[in-house]
Order: sequence, then C-alpha cells, then structure tokens
Amino acid sequence: MLQRHVDPDTLLLRMPSLRAVKAFVAAAKYASFTRAAEALCVSQAAISRQVRELETYLDAPLFERVGRTVELTAAGAVFFDASQISFVNIAQAAERIRNSPTAKHMLTMACSPAFSALWLSTHIQEFRRKHADIALNLITTHNFQSKEPGVEPDIVISKFANVGKGYTVYPLCHDIIYPVCTPEYLGRHPAIADLHGLRDSALLDLSPFGRSGVAEHVDWSVWLAFQNVDIEGRDSAGPALFQANDYNLIINMVLAHQGVALGWNQLVGHMVESGQLVKPVREQVTLRNSLHYLACRENTEHSEACGRVRDWVMSKFGWWNV
Repeated sequence: MLQRHVDPDTLLLRMPSLRAVKAFVAAAKYASFTRAAEALCVSQAAISRQVRELETYLDAPLFERVGRTVELTAAGAVFFDASQISFVNIAQAAERIRNSPTAKHMLTMACSPAFSALWLSTHIQEFRRKHADIALNLITTHNFQSKEPGVEPDIVISKFANVGKGYTVYPLCHDIIYPVCTPEYLGRHPAIADLHGLRDSALLDLSPFGRSGVAEHVDWSVWLAFQNVDIEGRDSAGPALFQANDYNLIINMVLAHQGVALGWNQLVGHMVESGQLVKPVREQVTLRNSLHYLACRENTEHSEACGRVRDWVMSKFGWWNV
C-alpha cells in the first residue's frame, strides 16, 4: 500500500521545545530557578539547562539575575505573555476533556451573533437541562458559506438554504418584521402610533452588512415603502436616522429608550410577549419568499444528538412536533 507523502510542517518545526518553554514559564512565574524546580519536581540544574536551551534557540537572553531572584528581560516578558496564555489554554482544554463524561456528545453550532444573543441565550438553559449529555460549541458568524478553516459545524442556523454539501436543510420561519420600542418611549412619543409620526421619529436602522445575517433586503426605507410611506418625507428638523451594523447594539439602544427599530419576530418576539418591547403600530411585513433554515450535517457519529438539537430548535418555532 502506497504511503501518502506529507510535506514538512514548518510551523511545528519552528516551535521551540515545549519542555524548555515549560521550565521558562515556571522560572518566570516564580522569579526563581530554585522555586521553579520545586514546583515542577525537577532539579535546579534541569531548569537552568532548559532555559539556556531556549535562550540559544531564540538567540536572546530571557532573564537577568537580581540577587537570589531572576527578572525577565524585555524579550523574556514578550515570550512569557504568549507562552503563559498558550499553556493556560492547553491546561483548560485538557481539564475539560478529562472531566467530560465519556458519553458526552460534542456538537458545533453556527449562527449569527443576533440569533445567538437574542434567541439562543433565552432558550439555551432549557436545552442544557433537558439534554445534559450534549455539549454545544457555539460559533457566531455572518459568513455561513465560507466556513472558518478547520470548522465544520454540525448544526447551522441561517437564512441560507445551501450551506454546503452533506447537510439536510429544514425551514424554520418566515421573516415577520415590525417596529418595536419600549413602553416608556411610546408614552413619551405618542405620535409614533401613526405611520407618518413613526417615520419622523428617532429611527434606528440596521446597515447592509448587519442585515446579511438577519434579512438583508429590509431597512426602514423598504419597510415604510410597504406601507406606502416615503422615508424621504421625513421631517428635516427631526432626529437623524441612526445606522449600525450590529443588531444587538440596535436592540440595546431600543431597550435604553433611544428610539424605534425594526424587530424581526424570531429575535424580539419574546420581548414583545414579556412587555419589554411594544409595537407602536399594528402594521407588519411578512416576507413569504424568505425563510430562515436549520441545516443538520448528515452521516456523523453524533447524528442522533444532532437530531435532538434539530427537533428542539424546530419545536420552538412550531414546525416540528416533538
């Protein structure tokens, strides 16, 4: 059987000895070769040898002796910052793996930052309680069709029907869009209960880049046009229209009584139901030709767990009978 040739990995080949780095981090942490040796249960000579090896590799002194202690040089301080963070990450990852039950299903879910912050955060505690054997690794992104290197999500929630090969796609919901503000803001600005008064109010708008993960074709000008109201007729003496590409920021500004935003029902509906937000007008827009989807990766060792995540999410949207 032919062996596949593997090119040299230049990144790994350029890495210094991890044993030497470990000795260096301990010496820097305790400012003493002796205490570092005690902490690592080795001899002081071993620590000195490993640090010398690292200094030779880096071609730079890492410590200066100050009496019985050692202090980091400028180069040593730079290398210590990077090394300590890396070791902490490695130690924490190892601890999570050691403490995870062997039957734990590790699934990666990808969704937009807005869906994560406004929908998933309000429901995830229930999911974790009901499915304690599934650990979700959440990735937020605006770019679902060009995935992060080395990341292949098991579950993708987006407005794209095609997120790549190997996924089965399920419809979640249509876009239902309506204005939202706080009860306090409505009380202070009763004119926004009329479409023309709404047009002239402090409108908070999601810019095109921000809409890429929510509903890219609808902003205030489009929504008002559905109601036969021209945004160009806004009162020039009124508040300026505010734009941002971060829907979480927009909603937080609304919650802080700073204006009116367009609310996507799947993201803000629970706030309307709880009374945090209100609809100043009854009009809404439903995009029948637009859907949000859940994509489930096929043929994985965790397909049963993926199915449970799929069923749980879809049950929240009323499409799936679980």
